[in-house]
Amino acid sequence: MSFARVYSAQVNLLSGQIVTIEVDLSRGLHAFNIVGLPDKAVGESKDRVSGAIKNSGFKSPKAKNQKIVVSLSPADLKKEGPFFDLAIALSYLLASDELKFDPSKKIFLGELGLDGTLRSIRGALPLVMEAKKAGFEEVYLPKENAIEAALVEGIKIFGASSLKEVVEHLDEVKVKAENKEEYEKRKKIVVQPKTKIIYKKEKSGADFSDIKGQEGAKRGLEIAAAGGHNIAMYGPPGTGKTMLARAFSQLLPDLDIEEVLEITGIHSVAGATQGELVSSPPFRSPHHTSSYVSIIGGGTYPKPGEVTLAHKGVLFLDEFPEFEKRVLESLRQPLEDNIVCISRAKGTATFPSNFILVAAMNPCPCGNAGNKQKACICKPSDLDRYKRKLSGPIMDRVDLWVSVGNVDYKKLSEEGTGEKSEKIKQRIINARGIQAERFKKLGKNIKTNSEMNAKDLTTIVKLKDEVRNLLDNSAEHLALSARAYHRVIKIARTIADLENSLEINSNHILEAIQYRPKVNN
Repeated sequence: MSFARVYSAQVNLLSGQIVTIEVDLSRGLHAFNIVGLPDKAVGESKDRVSGAIKNSGFKSPKAKNQKIVVSLSPADLKKEGPFFDLAIALSYLLASDELKFDPSKKIFLGELGLDGTLRSIRGALPLVMEAKKAGFEEVYLPKENAIEAALVEGIKIFGASSLKEVVEHLDEVKVKAENKEEYEKRKKIVVQPKTKIIYKKEKSGADFSDIKGQEGAKRGLEIAAAGGHNIAMYGPPGTGKTMLARAFSQLLPDLDIEEVLEITGIHSVAGATQGELVSSPPFRSPHHTSSYVSIIGGGTYPKPGEVTLAHKGVLFLDEFPEFEKRVLESLRQPLEDNIVCISRAKGTATFPSNFILVAAMNPCPCGNAGNKQKACICKPSDLDRYKRKLSGPIMDRVDLWVSVGNVDYKKLSEEGTGEKSEKIKQRIINARGIQAERFKKLGKNIKTNSEMNAKDLTTIVKLKDEVRNLLDNSAEHLALSARAYHRVIKIARTIADLENSLEINSNHILEAIQYRPKVNN
């Protein structure tokens, strides 16, 4: 036999793409060519594969006088990364009659070391999901990726540590020559059991009961978590804004199985999982010097950024106005549509970005504007420049603006007697349940109040005449935009849900309005 066909896969944006590996051997001077738009990492696999085959007990391809052509199809798809090493090695062994097995329903993934060891890859979960969708029955991949891959039901996952293990498992000649029962007992590769999701409590996050004072900010964060609303906290430095933001991530309800699969897949593609599951809402906190591409995503071949890695979780932007203007303005689409579209000459990629934005900022560059205890030392020109960093459209897209002022020193020395995060989280879970039930009855594919559009607000949220009049008068007095007007209704609906109220009352509207940004803030 001088020809063999084996199947593998690679990451394409946030999903998988099945790739067919074909190997043809012919007589002649030694040559090892890989065709099918391979990148540098794929092109170098011929050296990794040759070393792995030799050190696994077979004759090296370089020691034979033969021309080896490896074709990766579809030929017009750029092949990136070390996903194909294992498949190329097995297809070569098949073509050279050193191994015999049926590859028709099997997918092979993994990078090979020169000694034949299998090394972990990124994006294992979306690759296995794609393999199942394409009708494959077995997936062979590195052991480090097996737990993640076994989240997918209905397909057998085999985690291996080396090329030799895979060969010994697959070799039909060797299996037939031995007692099958004995072979089954001593073989090292077994089917990975279905992975169970264990929800871990984050140890690093602070508890709300540990934070002294700041009751107004805590209330705003509770509303934001209950309805999925964006929130900004402003106040002098050292008042607890960062601590509040980190404690906020503990308030979000646990992810369901579909969300765990989706988020783990995203983080796996980005290489941010280290083989672990993402079972809690992600908390992303990029530095204010982060580049546009790292926040939004992009590159020649688009990859997800922080707004996508924060999907179904929290994106915390500390020192909010200090981020590059281009970065702040690019948040408009993900904050409005919960997706981010990245267009390049080679195509357009759409990534999910349904996150809760938690922003923290000082009132001025020195941080002491309006502070009764310290004088502001900023020049008027500095204050104007600082205020202009946040445009009206961005401020409009933030639902709640809360002040985080200085705390009385006496309170700082007191023991934490505030409400614990777990108790607040229970109220949030109840409010989320009310919202989910409401949208389910109406056939809406949304889960939180923040996801309602203008049409939903007309058909779902009914306001009494006196409540509508109060809202209209307040909107006119505050010169609210149409977007801000609708966001006030969404916040009021969330406040009502927290109180188990079927209707939005005047007090709900009044509380929602007080969270709109004040002039010059």
